Parts: sequence; C-alpha cells; structure tokens
Amino acid sequence: MTEMKKILEVDLYEPIQKHFLKQGFTVNGEVHDCDLTAVKDHELVIVELKLNLNIELLLQATRRQRLTEAVYIAIPKPKRMSKKRWNDVIALVKKLELGLITVSFTAKRRTLDFVVHPEPFDRKKSTGENRRKKSKLLKEIEGRSADYNTGGNSKSKIMTAYKENCIQIACYLEKEGPMSAKTLRELGTGDKTSSILYNNFYKWFERIQRGVYSLSDQGKLELAEYPALVEYYLERLASKSSDDSVQ
Repeated sequence: MTEMKKILEVDLYEPIQKHFLKQGFTVNGEVHDCDLTAVKDHELVIVELKLNLNIELLLQATRRQRLTEAVYIAIPKPKRMSKKRWNDVIALVKKLELGLITVSFTAKRRTLDFVVHPEPFDRKKSTGENRRKKSKLLKEIEGRSADYNTGGNSKSKIMTAYKENCIQIACYLEKEGPMSAKTLRELGTGDKTSSILYNNFYKWFERIQRGVYSLSDQGKLELAEYPALVEYYLERLASKSSDDSVQ
C-alpha cells in the first residue's frame, strides 16, 4: 500500500490551477501576496490556500475582498469534523461572503469540491430560517425569573426555565403540602405542571394518590440549594394568597 505523503499548502495549488485553466482563466501563483489568481474577461478570482481553516486565513481572505468580490479559501477536505461543526464553518464562510473549496487527496487523485461560492449574504433570509430557534430562545429568557447563571461558566450547573418551574412547584408543595396539578396551576405554576410532575426528571416529586403529588425527601434536600429562588417563589405564593383572600 502506497503511504500518503504529508500534505503541504503547495499541494493545493495544482488541482485548483488546473480547474481554472480548464475554465479558460489565466492562472498565476503568488502575485502581490495572493496565493492564486485567475483572470478571465476582466473577472478576477483570488484563492487563498491553507492547510487549516483558521482566523489568519479568514483575515487574509477578507483583505482580498478589497480587490475583488470573488475570493475563495481552499483547504484539504477535513477528515475529522462533526456535521454540526462543519455546518457552522459553512455558515461563517457564507456570512463573510467568501467561497470555500475543499481538496481531497488520495494516492492517485486530487478532487475539488466547491462547497460555497462567493455571493452576497442575505441576513433577512438567514434570520427568517432561524425564526423557530429565536422563538425558543426568547421563550427560555421569558421563563427565567432572574439571572442566576454566569456567562462563560458552562461547566457549572445551568439554571434553566424548566428547572425554575420545578423549583416553583417544589416550593409550593413544601409550603402547602400535597396538591394536584390543577391546584398548582391555579397557584401559577404554568401549563407544564402536569408533565413536570409526571416525568419527575429530578426525582423531587412523589405521587401519593391519583393526580396528587407531594415533595420527596430528595426534593426537600435539593431545594435547600436554591435559597434565593425559594424566597422568590414563596413571596409570589404569599402575594397570590393575599390577592385571592381580598377577592
């Protein structure tokens, strides 16, 4: 079996050069710091070559956009990259209005793939396609009572709207004793109350009879870890009880 030699940046040049020559372009390497230039009928294409897609390559390519709109970056086709990561890379390249060429190397062949062509980025279209994700983000923000997380600290436990909802239910069960999902909803625990009690993700709840739940020993123990939220929800419960008594 023939062992593949180490790939160098110069190995990217020849297959891309051949492609543009076949398209009728005049191709040159290393012109005023541009790795590859291709010219045809006053159309100028610039390709920057790198073994890895990194910030330096992107900076280099965006500098070339001062000279022409047709700027590509070219890299060896990644062998180990998750689909999500690769999709993020493609999205970034599109936002920068660059083109992306990958080169596959085998013992006998060099294969080009024009993954992205340089074209204007439609921000409105991109935002519209991600409307569902934006709606989900805003819903999560609205479901949080305050900011209990420190940005950038992803290794610690994150307080989510779902967990807050669980804490609210646990607070009310500890304060008022066993209740049904309907009674809890009437106290303001929201539409997800039934599914939270049924799924019992944190093992905080116990069903003591059909439709009636109490707080488990584990729930009592772990609820003590959130004193600020416990205080907040007990104040809400007291305010709700006060309003009901006035009515």
